[in-house]
Amino acid sequence: MGKLHTPEIERLVKAVLKLETEDECFSFFEDICTIKEIQDMSQRLHVAEMLDQNRSYTDISKETGASTATISRVNKCLNYGSDGYRRVLDKLNAKETE
Repeated sequence: MGKLHTPEIERLVKAVLKLETEDECFSFFEDICTIKEIQDMSQRLHVAEMLDQNRSYTDISKETGASTATISRVNKCLNYGSDGYRRVLDKLNAKETE
């Protein structure tokens, strides 16, 4: 069992999966996270999208404001991680083409 598989984190994941609308998600994340935490997570997703488009670290940093360390970490997760970014990017891309 990994570090993320604690009863508390499993409960959090189940709670997120219960959310049904964007408004519910906005409300929940606004309550559970700081604005900075939400901004950081959205920045990482944007970085992942740009990496997936084969954009350069320089372009990504300029457009998102992310540090090269953040970009490198996201890139490592895209290439060697748990496929979380890949699954989300694929689902987002599939929704956009519908």
